[in-house]
Amino acid sequence: MAEFLTDIETIRARARQEIEKGPVTDAYGADVGRVIQVLNEALATEIVCTLRYKRHYYTATGLYSEPVAAEFLEHAREEQLHADRLAQRIVQLGGEPDFNPDTLTKRSHAQYDASADLIEMIKEDLVAERVAIASYTEIAHWLGQGDPTTRRVFEDLLAQEEEHADDLRGLLERLPRASGGRG
Repeated sequence: MAEFLTDIETIRARARQEIEKGPVTDAYGADVGRVIQVLNEALATEIVCTLRYKRHYYTATGLYSEPVAAEFLEHAREEQLHADRLAQRIVQLGGEPDFNPDTLTKRSHAQYDASADLIEMIKEDLVAERVAIASYTEIAHWLGQGDPTTRRVFEDLLAQEEEHADDLRGLLERLPRASGGRG
């Protein structure tokens, strides 16, 4: 059986020091300020994605729009859950989630889109998912063992973003190319 690297009395004494830091202990191996900044950028990304999917849900029209709009709405709900999870982690680390609408698109990794064409909506959403996948993969690698809890949050979000990208790719493959117009 493996032994503790530090005796339990020392761990208990350290736990009492700087108690106001909550879960951030001496064992935390990342730059908490930088992690909070990265979490806030991801939060902005998820909020922008939620807004983009909601817009696409409400403005999707055409012969094939009903099942596509349903997928947009499902993704919007899931992106909102991602945002909530990121905000919770920011607070756990002692930070403040940044919901400032004036800076959301500047901080977001993904872009907002106002396409009117159904096929273009799907393509833009797929691009945004691919951006999130690339960003979250890089963030998870960067966090490594320095903050395994935040890394797991990003790994969980990454898995769902990959599902979203797969869903969108499937929609593109099933829709006739001529169906993308409005009306």
